[in-house]
Amino acid sequence: MTQRTTGVPLGRRPWFLLSAVVVAALVLAGLVRGLVVQTFTVPSESMEPTISVDDRIAVWRPDALTGSIGRGDIVVIDGRGSFVSGQNSSLGQKVGSWFGVGPRDVFYVKRVIGVGGDRVKCCDDEGKLLVNGEPLDEPYLAGAGGGASGSGAGEGGTQAARASDVDFDVEVPPDRLWLMGDNRANSTDSRNLLSRPGGGMIRKSDAVGVVIGHGSSIDRTEEG
Repeated sequence: MTQRTTGVPLGRRPWFLLSAVVVAALVLAGLVRGLVVQTFTVPSESMEPTISVDDRIAVWRPDALTGSIGRGDIVVIDGRGSFVSGQNSSLGQKVGSWFGVGPRDVFYVKRVIGVGGDRVKCCDDEGKLLVNGEPLDEPYLAGAGGGASGSGAGEGGTQAARASDVDFDVEVPPDRLWLMGDNRANSTDSRNLLSRPGGGMIRKSDAVGVVIGHGSSIDRTEEG
């Protein structure tokens, strides 16, 4: 008696294998996008001159997933429940955002000024922020100017103007962040939330990741 075998006909196997490879590649790309690197296009001037309008930024996800975010890091935040009022980000929405599913206008890019346990105050007699009593030199700030929170950079890359025209003295709770834009005159950041529940503190769990590149360094990267 001859035993019959079943399976994919020999003539179709190359196409079957090719389809399997394509599916595997798409799954791998999705995992990389969701768990390793995401890219965004910055729509606002809040981080100028460090990051300009329409710059593309690459965001490293593992630092957010492990909570390895420190002072000075530039991060992308899911603003639902903080900067985006009237919305709260569910677990499903957060996971969806990792894979590029959902709205894109809920993300904000800011610099970390304080982490859990820090005391952040504005300002000393020279107009600098104080972090745990130590003046913070911020040569990256936007050029001097007026506005809600004018700041400036002087010659030689030194801070020339007051770091914020909004006075504050806050202590950052565990697992929270105090965030500010480099363009203090045109930035919606922790200062705008001082009078709201939470007092301007952003949940570390709302961080999408840490910016690791922007502009020409990722011009050929697909937006995600």
